[in-house]
Amino acid sequence: MPVGPARANIDPVSPRPPVPDGERVIGDEDWYGRDLSGQSWTRYSFVDTDLTEAVGEGAVFDECTFSGVRFNASRHTGAAFTNCTFHRCTFFDTVFTDCKFVGSLFRRSAFTLLEVHGGDWSFVGLPGADLRRAVFDGVRMREADLTAARLEKASVTSCDLSAAMLHGSKLAGTDLRGSDLSALDPLTVELSGAVIEPDQAAVICAALGLRVL
Repeated sequence: MPVGPARANIDPVSPRPPVPDGERVIGDEDWYGRDLSGQSWTRYSFVDTDLTEAVGEGAVFDECTFSGVRFNASRHTGAAFTNCTFHRCTFFDTVFTDCKFVGSLFRRSAFTLLEVHGGDWSFVGLPGADLRRAVFDGVRMREADLTAARLEKASVTSCDLSAAMLHGSKLAGTDLRGSDLSALDPLTVELSGAVIEPDQAAVICAALGLRVL
């Protein structure tokens, strides 16, 4: 049985994520509007850092920890945030385009007007995340943990949600057109008013044990 990438945080109930490397801490820094293009960080811990309106193309963050970091109004293209942990971070009007978040974990973070276009978010942990009205378009989210996530009136279109964990997620009014819903158990999620296509309806009917003739 294939095993997904190890997530950065192995103790999801601790009050504060572990510091990957005590000598690689960036704390209380003002990086407002900074251009992060082409830069790379491995096993760094960013604490209470302001990345508001930061931009970047091709930046790489690997096994990093972000605690209390503000990503508000920042724009990231082709960046990689692999096996990272995000704790108490804010993502207001943040846009990620063709970014890679494989194996990363989000805890107690705030997402308002978040937009994700393309990229690979497989094995990402977003349990209980409030993603209302967020936009995920054309994103690979295989085996993503969306347990009890709030996605009311969000747009989750043309996404690969195969083997995703969706138990208890709230999808009322969510636009799911074009997404892979093979992992969705309609008896364990809220689907009232969700927007789907005929072939997706057939998948949901099959999950309910119904036959469409």
